[in-house]
Amino acid sequence: MGLDEDALEYHEREPPGKLEIATTKPTNTQRDLSLAYSPGVAAPCREIDADPEKAYRYTAKGNLVGVVSNGSAVLGLGDIGAQASKPVMEGKGVLFKRFADIDVFDIELDQNDVDAFVESVAAMEPTFGGVNLEDIKAPECFEIEQGLRERMDVPVFHDDQHGTAIISGAGLINALDVVGKDIGDVDITISGAGASAIASAKFYVSLGASKENITMCDSTGVLTEERARNGDLNEYKAEFARDVPESSLADAMTDADVFIGLSAPDIVSPEMVRSMADDPIIFAMANPDPEIGYEAAKNARDDTVIMGTGRSDHPNQVNNVLGFPFIFRGALDVRATGINEEMKVACAKALAELAREDVPDQVVKAYGDQPLQFGPEYIIPKPVDPRVLFEVAPAVAEAAIDSGVARKDIDLEAYRERLEARLGKSREMMRVVLNKAKSDPKRVALGEGDDEKMIRAASQMVEEGVAEPVLIGDADTIHATIDDLGLAFDPDIVDPEEADYDEYAERLYDLRKRKGVTESEAAELVRRDPNYLGSVMVEKGDADALLTGLTHHYPSALRPPLEVIGTAPDAEHVAGVYMLTFKNRVIFCADTTVNTDPDEEVLAEIAEHVAALARRFNVEPRVAMLSYSNFGSVETEGTQKVAAAAERLRDDPTVDFQVDGEMQADTAVVEEIVEDTYDFTELDGPANCLVFPNLEAGNIGYKLLQRLGGAEAIGPMLTGMDEPVHVIQRGDEVKDIVNLAGVAVVDAQEEDDE
Repeated sequence: MGLDEDALEYHEREPPGKLEIATTKPTNTQRDLSLAYSPGVAAPCREIDADPEKAYRYTAKGNLVGVVSNGSAVLGLGDIGAQASKPVMEGKGVLFKRFADIDVFDIELDQNDVDAFVESVAAMEPTFGGVNLEDIKAPECFEIEQGLRERMDVPVFHDDQHGTAIISGAGLINALDVVGKDIGDVDITISGAGASAIASAKFYVSLGASKENITMCDSTGVLTEERARNGDLNEYKAEFARDVPESSLADAMTDADVFIGLSAPDIVSPEMVRSMADDPIIFAMANPDPEIGYEAAKNARDDTVIMGTGRSDHPNQVNNVLGFPFIFRGALDVRATGINEEMKVACAKALAELAREDVPDQVVKAYGDQPLQFGPEYIIPKPVDPRVLFEVAPAVAEAAIDSGVARKDIDLEAYRERLEARLGKSREMMRVVLNKAKSDPKRVALGEGDDEKMIRAASQMVEEGVAEPVLIGDADTIHATIDDLGLAFDPDIVDPEEADYDEYAERLYDLRKRKGVTESEAAELVRRDPNYLGSVMVEKGDADALLTGLTHHYPSALRPPLEVIGTAPDAEHVAGVYMLTFKNRVIFCADTTVNTDPDEEVLAEIAEHVAALARRFNVEPRVAMLSYSNFGSVETEGTQKVAAAAERLRDDPTVDFQVDGEMQADTAVVEEIVEDTYDFTELDGPANCLVFPNLEAGNIGYKLLQRLGGAEAIGPMLTGMDEPVHVIQRGDEVKDIVNLAGVAVVDAQEEDDE
């Protein structure tokens, strides 16, 4: 089945199309319906009638964008009309929702008259918080956008004009940095003189380019003042006419530093690339086929050629989805009256800055594990990078506030955190912990400190201020990796091969000499096994916490800290806990990694551990002791030990959290079951801490919840140790390491407070 057949099947699959309306409030009871519609709806109507601004408070207007088109210039298809453009507009709605959590109504207008189009869209202002114009041909698109901006008091943005300009502008900023050229000095040749080309030229001027250094060509040749005088150019093209003799695109590219292609495929030859200045920048963005192929441009000459296209199968894709969702997100959230040049420049600069930062593992995996590092092959962030939302939207919002078009002021730091929470409950929960960690960072020893992921994680810990990492490993390897990755930090390194760590060997010997470890063996363990060295560092107080396990099996990574640090004074056992986050709830699962078949005493201790951990995330624990029985319905050795553990906890006057059991999993998490059948339970709501009867059940249960329930998993977090220690799972990503470092720091902070 070819691409066309796949696409048709995708669009016609039930329900047809790509968008639907979903309710955001409960509609289960008669009272719910009376609040949603009549008679309850009258109250917000009266409030909005008295104060129209309250529409943002009582309706979805503040998060609703109209994607409007007449289908007169659909990318790659031309003038196909309003009806045929609907799949494109629905697709635009999908991107708004997927990348910035913005809702969309797609509006296809069968209207080509500029004044009538403007009148129709302006009349819909009460509906929308913003309007995204799409696929409207030039020059009408300029007139329509200008007319709507004058008529409407909400953001109006023609993405075909400005999207390409902004994203290519971000790439241009970074490309010029890579080749060491100044934007004010470079000669720019643009092939194409339509909406996106003219908007791009204007935007490059806003970024600092000299208008006199921009040469624009249409299908006839260079835009010249002579052609403008002869009436050959419309007013928009005429703005970029130059006082030069008539010439061709090939002439215009000679000695040019930058080529911008927004025209037609295969019109640039390798010879034309060779005629350009040293280290040329080529953005060939005709879709689906560029003005010159990627390989042809790169192979045309021996010096640095920075090449970008509109295609996803080559580096440096100029993709509008990096712009419009986040521009509208920032504009909507400060209730901007429009999207101005300052906001567009802020977007481009934020994107350019983001491309210089270390790339998350999930983004690298999405692109086939190919290295993504700032340089000629990576000057523009990838669309799937989740950081774009909380880097670009705040920059746009801040620019709106500073330039005076915002009607609402916001705390930008708190706003970043709210945006991050839109990406999932796990980010919201981790932000609680990471903010605590930043208030008093602690020294965290990283047991496999010469591993690339550990080094990248250490860099992020320093950048975010959540911890003071100590990398245990070969110093030369660590420094070389830092250089290769282009990271800008100078970490604390403990290299067992370079320094004298006799005191650590002596301490390990003292701790383990009656456990079969000789003095020479202790010295060898400290020198050869970073887990022992890191454990002794923490035990002696030279580090506050330890992370390890990235390249070890869990049991072998856990053994050294258990032998050296041991359990806390009030604990006999440790346990592994995963925090699972769903859209609107969070559940802590224990024990998922350590205790194979715990008895009632161990189960009770695990429950106390998981309750304490939940509180570190500002979650008031409701603990369910799980089994396949509900409150004595089945009596076996297995169910009785769970019931006994629950009773032990309920009878303990020092236990200050809700706990009950034994109970089945659905009883624990479904409120209606408890209310209708087991109203005697000690829990006043669904359980958020699940204690499994054994390791087999715990490991199976959390993985099923994660995979089939769509939960994100954070962990495993080790509880019950005398000092903060967490064993990373092999294959964890950098963000997982940073998250566990934050948990470890908060653990250390709490120990300081005790």
